[in-house]
Amino acid sequence: MMHNFLANNRSELIDRCRMKVAQRPERGATAGQLQDGVPTFLDQLIRTLRIEQSLDPMESRKISGPSDGTSSLSEMGVSAALHGQMLLELGFSVDQVVHDYGDPCQAITDLAYERDAPFLVDEFRTLNRCLDNAIADAVTEFSYQRDVAVESGKIVEMNERHGSFSHELRNFLGTATLAFAAGKAGDLSFSGATGNVLERSLDALTNLVDQSLGEVRKTAENDQGFSLFSLAELVADVKQSADLAANVSGCVFTVSHVDSRIGIRGNRDLLYSSVMNLLQNAFKFTQAHTEVTLDAYADADRILLDVKDHCGGLPGGDAEGLFLPFVQNGRNKSGLGLGLSIARRSMESIGGELSVRDEAGKGCVFTISLPRYAMTLE
Repeated sequence: MMHNFLANNRSELIDRCRMKVAQRPERGATAGQLQDGVPTFLDQLIRTLRIEQSLDPMESRKISGPSDGTSSLSEMGVSAALHGQMLLELGFSVDQVVHDYGDPCQAITDLAYERDAPFLVDEFRTLNRCLDNAIADAVTEFSYQRDVAVESGKIVEMNERHGSFSHELRNFLGTATLAFAAGKAGDLSFSGATGNVLERSLDALTNLVDQSLGEVRKTAENDQGFSLFSLAELVADVKQSADLAANVSGCVFTVSHVDSRIGIRGNRDLLYSSVMNLLQNAFKFTQAHTEVTLDAYADADRILLDVKDHCGGLPGGDAEGLFLPFVQNGRNKSGLGLGLSIARRSMESIGGELSVRDEAGKGCVFTISLPRYAMTLE
């Protein structure tokens, strides 16, 4: 019987496993780990095998767990989970978790061969089941605890970024407030030194907010948030916001009719943000009193959104250079030069494309291309 063989050779098996662990330099096992890990597993395996030879063999599942891979609380599962957590805390990889359970299996096999010990097929099946369940529980707990640790690290990092942003924001805002209060109290002209302080503070606030928005948009690209939504409704929302920007820029903004049956599957917020980036770019560079247009339509199995301006065309025709981050080609150097770069990456993240066509002497046409879907509206 395997349980008798394991019980009679328990010390020998434990010594062999300890030697295997000690021979792996990357393992670096402590005396406590060598004392508790393998002996616990062997004792549970011995008890499992004994119960399976009794009148109620299914009771062994309380120790070793079921054989069908279903979730079940067992003594071996609890011990294995603690083992997986311990290895994570020590900084080991998931491979090490598996290796630690391969050691007793190899030790049992080697010693049985040396002693010519006969085992039943069912006993080998029980050994394999115990190993499978222990490895699965240890790896599951290892992975879970690792993910929790990673997520906790992200939260700490996010809090640090928010704290830094708030600190800088407060400093710049405080300086601007003081300059304004000083000018108001002294009835000073804002063309002097106090006005310069106020202007620099407001410029710094603007740059800080722009940088923060750039980080938020880049982070949002990793969060797909896919859904099916109406192209017509999206364009209507875009028009409502873009009309205000067009008025400030002194240009005419025209939106073509959109078929209400056309649907898009993707991240609505990313698409809205990308279209607004293209329009803001168009309003910024189109010549005074000219027209910016937004056309949204279906072409075969694709949805196209065209933003056309009258900027006069690209110097040298360098279209692809527009999408490089921090590149500003026009005379207007306001902003960070990130809008087009973020828009392209956003579209690529949801399976779309963003391209530009230079109309020499006239302007540019930016085109977003996405898969087409039917929209059922009630």
